[in-house]
Amino acid sequence: MNEVNMGQNPAVPLLVPRKGALYSFIFRLFKEKPLGAVGGVIFLLFLFCGIFADVLAPYGMNETNMLRRLEAPSLAHPMGTDHLGRDVLSRILIGAKLSMIVGFLAAGMATVVSIVLGIASGYFGKRTDMVIQRFVDAWMTFPDLILLIVVVSMIGPGIPQIVVVLALLYGIAGSRIIRGSVVSIRENLHTHAAQSMGARPLHILCYHILPNIMPVVIVLFTIRVGAVILTEAGLSFLGLGVPPPAPTWGSMLSGSGRTYMYLGPWLALAPGLCLTLVVYAINVFGDALRDLLDPRMKGSR
Repeated sequence: MNEVNMGQNPAVPLLVPRKGALYSFIFRLFKEKPLGAVGGVIFLLFLFCGIFADVLAPYGMNETNMLRRLEAPSLAHPMGTDHLGRDVLSRILIGAKLSMIVGFLAAGMATVVSIVLGIASGYFGKRTDMVIQRFVDAWMTFPDLILLIVVVSMIGPGIPQIVVVLALLYGIAGSRIIRGSVVSIRENLHTHAAQSMGARPLHILCYHILPNIMPVVIVLFTIRVGAVILTEAGLSFLGLGVPPPAPTWGSMLSGSGRTYMYLGPWLALAPGLCLTLVVYAINVFGDALRDLLDPRMKGSR
């Protein structure tokens, strides 16, 4: 008796609105991959702290106060102070900003390098594929850390140098992942149909190859961010990263953190825990993205 005929009253709105693609993806992320969702939240918090580090930092990154040196965590200094009386929290926030800059720039450039080499190798194949893959094989025979140390020692430390070296290091190695996806898509029926209709290679690459490899590209970029941040911290720990007085997490661990570890354990715990938490969060978030964007690859929750 209370049935409503939607056809007779077109002005009645639908009770269940259509969900956007982004909303649906976020809902699936929290429902199917709760650990990945937590990692994504931590990742966004890291971005927020990096973007607004200058505003959030309660003190200057190199503001010294020898009267408050090696103070334990308190309300005035939530993460304590170092051997020069500098606020550790402020230096952690500025370090997050530097890690974000290096991580996103290097991961972005590495992804572009991987796309260019992967598409050239996977789509054109034959001799081009053989030349590129033999070059990748030769490149991957060098240990990553040794290659980084040698190159940075030759060109000197600094953000531009580190970004370029890390971009080449991870971009060339990651091209194999893109190549595998391109080869798979190249053999699909819709790609062969476009070729049989006379579509040019540029049209096929832009409208058939690139859109279909974007899930792989997104996951590769996300995981590369964590890897770059960890590698940059290792270089800074060895004194080959961003030069002082910039406070990177790796330099904080190797400097006051290692020297005054027993007098002020918070000097090592603060940057170490932040580095571990951020890299772990990015990795589990990247794994969740992989599982959701590519149903053929299923990992643990």
